[in-house]
Amino acid sequence: MKNQSVSVFDISDEEFAETLMGLGLKRNVAKALTYLKNVTEVTSRQIEIGSDMRQPEVSVAVRDLKGFKWIIVREEKKPGKGRPFKLYRLDRDMNSIINELEREKLDELKQMLDNIQRLKQINFNKS
Repeated sequence: MKNQSVSVFDISDEEFAETLMGLGLKRNVAKALTYLKNVTEVTSRQIEIGSDMRQPEVSVAVRDLKGFKWIIVREEKKPGKGRPFKLYRLDRDMNSIINELEREKLDELKQMLDNIQRLKQINFNKS
């Protein structure tokens, strides 16, 4: 059996993931993103172990992260026979991702405030 070292979440990583969830990211996406911010390049198995998720959860999270265009996936051939394995890494720095989330939430807030103003106008015109 091989001995492999895998980074695991600490308290600040858990807080980071929970904060991402508070912004509306799915739990699995938040945990995978938090794990990826701390490493250079990893396999899905390393994400699975390090973030305490099951394989299907990692697969869904990776698919969502690819959809956001936040990660890069590359394949590497195993020595000998067998299927190549996939390696994952962030496509941009975490500050850029945080800024994107901030812009998205500000846009949502502006839309909500516009809707509230519209309701006030409709109600005022009716009175």
